[in-house]
Amino acid sequence: MPLYDLRKFVAPEFIFGIGARQRAGFYARNLQARRVLIVTDPGIIRAGWLNELLADLEECGLQSVVFHDVTPNPRDYEVMAGTAIYHDEGCDVIMALGGGSVIDCAKGIGIVAANGGHILDYEGVDRIPQPGPPLICIPTTAGTAADISQFAIINNTVQRYKIAIVSKSVVPDVSLVDPETITTLDPYLIACTGLDTLTHAIEAYVSTANSPVLDVHALAAIELVRDHLLPAVSNPANLAAYENMMLASLHAGLAFSNASLGAVHAMAHSLGGYLDLPHGESNALLLEHVLRFNYPAAEERYQRIGQALGVSLAGAPAAVREKQITKLLQNLRKACGVHEGLAARGVNASTIADLAPPASRDACLFTNPRRASLADIKTIYAEAL
Repeated sequence: MPLYDLRKFVAPEFIFGIGARQRAGFYARNLQARRVLIVTDPGIIRAGWLNELLADLEECGLQSVVFHDVTPNPRDYEVMAGTAIYHDEGCDVIMALGGGSVIDCAKGIGIVAANGGHILDYEGVDRIPQPGPPLICIPTTAGTAADISQFAIINNTVQRYKIAIVSKSVVPDVSLVDPETITTLDPYLIACTGLDTLTHAIEAYVSTANSPVLDVHALAAIELVRDHLLPAVSNPANLAAYENMMLASLHAGLAFSNASLGAVHAMAHSLGGYLDLPHGESNALLLEHVLRFNYPAAEERYQRIGQALGVSLAGAPAAVREKQITKLLQNLRKACGVHEGLAARGVNASTIADLAPPASRDACLFTNPRRASLADIKTIYAEAL
């Protein structure tokens, strides 16, 4: 009998380190670009990163067009508006400069540009017939890892939930991971995206699609978050902490892109679509409650996570170990400034009835270590109030 299950591993080409963003023009030329669609958002423009990119592309002799009407939790109509600009301007390469929302919107534009129809037509796993145009990503947050993943998350604005599109067709061609780009972020956003990284790593490690290769990345990410998230949040001048959080995001992305996620993300997607809550914040508020639900189904793996987080578990019974790990996660969340629960963010019993069905159908739920029924999901939401 084989020791390990059959697994695949997909990752883009990436460059990690300060100055990586300055290779954008070089890679665009290598991809035979003539006219680049840059997808970004107003915050990135204010931070000055767009002007730097435009100058780089111009120096390389490349034309570019900017689409910046992207909001957090990117909307389906934003994808369609960006696709129209891509076609109208005769673009042939897409470049995403921003966080997960910008990168997911850019992925959506590429999907529709190559395949037609509406972005909502592609919800689910492996439903993209043709690959999109070349995509270069310059991530500006240390959390989502959308720049290396097989996921694109788009808000269905009519039905008010986030769809998950999962396909190797949405893995970018190149990711330029430059820690310097997160130095302009608000500390609370650094906290939320860092907690998103932690959630990615934990859910990938306990996923039913885990593997030895991915375990290495997941555990490395957890240890990096343990050591560097709070220093990054508390000291804006701590470039070393930013570098390590960007590295944590990269490790976690390699893990979850291939192992998928679990109930935390399934439920957070529903929250983000229905109430427009920040994704990392939603994950942080749900993580300890989902861990408590999942613990009996993946006890050994959660114990290893606890050890990576620095929890002393020697000699403690299972119930005590679970409480120690969830308490640490709760303390970390609060230390990052994520206080109270879902009730303070507009969730109530009536809201839960609307949130639970989309979460129960989310693609991320299928690799959760414990089967979660609709009733279970409602209970977890209620516990997180």
